[in-house]
Amino acid sequence: MAFNYDQYLRLEKMPTLWCWGCGDGVILKSFIRAVDKLGISQDDMCVVSGIGCSGRFSSYVDFNTVHTTHGRTVAYATGIKLANPDKHVVCVAGDGDALAIGGNHTIHGCRRNIDITMIVIQNFIYGLTNSQTSPTTPQGMWTVTQKAGNIDPTFDGCELAIAAGASFVGRENVTAPKKLEKLFVQALEHKGFAYVEALSNCHINLGRKNKMNSAMANLDWIDSITVSKRKYDAMTEEEQLNLLPTGILKQDTVVREYCDMYQDIIDVHQGKRGKITQDDFVKKI
Repeated sequence: MAFNYDQYLRLEKMPTLWCWGCGDGVILKSFIRAVDKLGISQDDMCVVSGIGCSGRFSSYVDFNTVHTTHGRTVAYATGIKLANPDKHVVCVAGDGDALAIGGNHTIHGCRRNIDITMIVIQNFIYGLTNSQTSPTTPQGMWTVTQKAGNIDPTFDGCELAIAAGASFVGRENVTAPKKLEKLFVQALEHKGFAYVEALSNCHINLGRKNKMNSAMANLDWIDSITVSKRKYDAMTEEEQLNLLPTGILKQDTVVREYCDMYQDIIDVHQGKRGKITQDDFVKKI
């Protein structure tokens, strides 16, 4: 029997405003299936989105939702999580939203290891605002802001999240929706900052302007630059060039989560425990 998404959608908002063939719909459906599989109550979930095509995500799902300003999803989500540490808080942002104007907030969400799941819809371009170069646009590609070809070095959001201290980092491709669903399940189950990059197509504002004239052509290109982490790790450094590994790239289940540490501060001020020492933050194996 086909999965019924209706319970989790604001049906009055249907159909979506996303372009035909856009991968955002695949991501939305994979996320809903993951939430359903985990049995998370809609009342116990808050989805925060920013500006851009991904910003529509919070309009379509029937959870507690916040549609906020460009680049500020993690900042809003941090406040929501600290006030409601028992709830699931999910950020949805595009690559420009998360890594350009919002890069600072993303870094510090990772650094704090607060229990938020961040879904970055990575389509290599500013899609909604008509093809400006984003931090992840491959060098040489045409954009409206670099019509001779992008000369900016390409940014790897997963590498940034790992370096900044996120305790869970993963990446998947919309051409593998069941793997994407599984990755969402693992990220939602993880306690700590979970950074999940969902590689998606923008065949309107990236693809057709770079000789990929259909959604399938754009998706074929994404397939050509992705490889499983297992295969990636077996490659030489030269073979790894311009490839993006998929799957779980990092998972640390020992490092302490931020809300738990914040509760320690509350307990000190309420006289429930003594002064916090450095030993409180040492990993317990």
